Amino acid sequence: MLCKSLHHAAFRCKDAKETVEFYTNVLGLKFIHAMGEDHVPSTGAYSPHIHIFFQMEDGSCIAFFELPNDPGAVSGRDPETPGWVQHFAFRVKDVETLLQAKADLESKGVKVLGPVNHDDFLLSIYFFDPSGHRLELGVHTATPAMDEEYERDAQAVLMHWDERHNWSERELIFGAAHGYKH
Repeated sequence: MLCKSLHHAAFRCKDAKETVEFYTNVLGLKFIHAMGEDHVPSTGAYSPHIHIFFQMEDGSCIAFFELPNDPGAVSGRDPETPGWVQHFAFRVKDVETLLQAKADLESKGVKVLGPVNHDDFLLSIYFFDPSGHRLELGVHTATPAMDEEYERDAQAVLMHWDERHNWSERELIFGAAHGYKH
């Protein structure tokens, strides 16, 4: 496979220092690199910026740019896309860790939604960083047998969506045994 793992995903932030404080002190990520330029290395365009990187346990990173001279929304989202769509989702060890993270976040004044059960596949909580990026902490809750079933059904679920663009008949087609509900 060409792509071995995620190196980083990058978004814009309002304030690099505030972002470093949040991701290190609130989420416990490791701040590993910061670099800055007056010109964009890939395009040559003038845009003074700082690019900051945070590393997770598996070596993957999340990164941000502070771009004080460039117009546009900090979130970088399409304003027509619902706010719940674009987000970073981080995996945590287990349900106990997820529930402890919720309590820790709330004790630090962070408003948290959840836990939310996603198809018995993922249990998640949601909150926002200081720049307004939606974040998710989740624990994979499916058994190996369920994972095999989800993978086996993935093409059929996609084909159902492609043909109908609604889920009103999902239970009839895939059955309640798969946990599909409308």
